[in-house]
Amino acid sequence: MTAETETRVTGQEWAGSSAAELRTAYSSGTATPTEVLAEVLQRIETDKPLNPYHAVLAQQAQAAAEASDRRWAQGQPAGPLDGVPVTIKENMHYRGVSYPGGWAAENPPIAETDCPLVSRLKEAGAVIVGSTTMPDLGMLSSGVSSRHGITRNAWDPSWTTGGSSAGAAVTAAAGHGPIHMGSDIGGSVRLPGTWSGLATLKPSHGLIPLDAPYYGRAAGPMARRTDDLYLAMATTGQFDTADTTAQPYPACDWTPNALEPRGLRVGLQLDGGPGLPTDPEVRTTVEAAAEKFAEAGAEIVEISPIATDEYLTGIDQFWRSRAWSQYRGLAPEEKTVVLDYIAEWAQGGAQADGATAVEGYEAMLALGSRARNMTAGLDLLLSPVTPVLAFPAELPMPDNDPSTPMAHISYTVPFNMSGQPSGSVNAGRSEDGRWIGLQLTGQMGQDPTVLGAMKWWEAVRDESAAPAWQELERSRYGY
Repeated sequence: MTAETETRVTGQEWAGSSAAELRTAYSSGTATPTEVLAEVLQRIETDKPLNPYHAVLAQQAQAAAEASDRRWAQGQPAGPLDGVPVTIKENMHYRGVSYPGGWAAENPPIAETDCPLVSRLKEAGAVIVGSTTMPDLGMLSSGVSSRHGITRNAWDPSWTTGGSSAGAAVTAAAGHGPIHMGSDIGGSVRLPGTWSGLATLKPSHGLIPLDAPYYGRAAGPMARRTDDLYLAMATTGQFDTADTTAQPYPACDWTPNALEPRGLRVGLQLDGGPGLPTDPEVRTTVEAAAEKFAEAGAEIVEISPIATDEYLTGIDQFWRSRAWSQYRGLAPEEKTVVLDYIAEWAQGGAQADGATAVEGYEAMLALGSRARNMTAGLDLLLSPVTPVLAFPAELPMPDNDPSTPMAHISYTVPFNMSGQPSGSVNAGRSEDGRWIGLQLTGQMGQDPTVLGAMKWWEAVRDESAAPAWQELERSRYGY
């Protein structure tokens, strides 16, 4: 290692950079993938108390970074993410790595093949540094897990990360590379995004293929900045027959371009309907964002709540039934280690008969139809991501009540059911410093519209709404 290289590694200059900045550095020889990986691994060691990883794939990442070094030295990068550090969520199959799903069952399954998303990342030369934590079954909006313990927020360990893409929120905020892949069935990318100051996207249904597709579930990227979401989508948003629910979308233009709101018809939803009331600071923050869109020439149209008690209750019952089908198959000793919250919630599905489960499934379909109908004719919909601010890290859910698990996802879950693209981007902070996100939702297949509006928002939002990533790095890493 040369003196120059030693300075670059110990100086920690690159781990929190954007993918575009890394590509420029690799192309010019200012940095190499192995040097950047060394920085990321140092951060991983420092951030162990935050508990963001199910598995650190140091050996595999080192081999990938060395191969990337050679390609860049030859001027032949494999793709737009060649040498770029990324993470994947625990439930994403990486050949040879276990995927326990957040709970402490013995002998978790080990992936025999890579899932489509991981295959696309590897083909593009990305350096996958690890598999990030999730709560039991991915059914909590926190980082509380019977297998991993508590995953804590990078900004303040007393706050929740959000979930279920809990570890991904930490690694994104802490700058363990620029791109972090999560999954979202009711808000599991957007919720941790809003509570960590991130930019995230739940794409149109099936745009990123899953090899274990499930109604409402989507894989999506999480990052410090919207530009990195574009690159993640360009790489992973490719049709794959492994996802039996996916269909080829018309080609999307993933060039990072800010979308000026002038002439757009933009909906505004400030009441989520059932569940927890919207915190006044959250409402004020979203109203202020809508005013900026209006000042830039958008037509603002207020809409009423999309979610209803009937639909959310039905979806909850369907999800409980599914969770019970998994929980009841555990050995007695395994059941004892599952989180009490999840065990109590899952047992609510024990008495559900087939008709009840079908009614729950129909509630998902009905809510999806209602969401599409109520947003028809809009270019975008603005809303809070969630009615509540980040809560204590030790709590599994905001209200800690297994009888009301849907109380905080009335803004997010309708768009899982409709399949529409829905992103989150930071819009402000509460008086006590907790981040508040803005949710932007578009029409099916119009993911670039959502990202374009998010990129525009990042350029015009108040300075206080832009997370101070360098400040976070100084506090965590001392530089």
